[in-house]
Amino acid sequence: MGTGKTTVSEILAQHFHMGLIQTDCLIEKKEGMSINDVFSKKGEPYFREKEREAIEELSKKENVVIDAGGGVVINEDNVRDLKKNGVIFCLNATAEEILRRTKEYTYRPLLNISNPLSEIKKLLKKREGYYKRADYQIDTNGKSVTKVAKEIIEIYKKHMGN
Repeated sequence: MGTGKTTVSEILAQHFHMGLIQTDCLIEKKEGMSINDVFSKKGEPYFREKEREAIEELSKKENVVIDAGGGVVINEDNVRDLKKNGVIFCLNATAEEILRRTKEYTYRPLLNISNPLSEIKKLLKKREGYYKRADYQIDTNGKSVTKVAKEIIEIYKKHMGN
């Protein structure tokens, strides 16, 4: 959240002439409600179940960039499935940078609280070990989405032997 993932995914899909699928959008479409509503009406465990179903389906596709939510890596099955047919890039930023980038996001259920910086720090600490499961870590602090996308393109080309 707030690391540029969605915009970078759009750039990558365009650059590689691939499709783009955003897991949150897929879930919203299937559920007929926003992610915020899924969280508030059905709870996080229900959302994670739907997220798992989405990853299971999407990981079988080829020639797509998958913009997965930050909590996807909590489930080891999601990571395993995504690595079967692709490469996982984790975009990182400091808690302060994430807050700066997301302070206007009223649709983020995990930030609709009185002290979002504290919550972001807790989430980053809690998920730190999970994020390390990614194939590559990309620091986005102080970088434009274009610069981040270029870094990923270079790494991906090397990874794929191009």
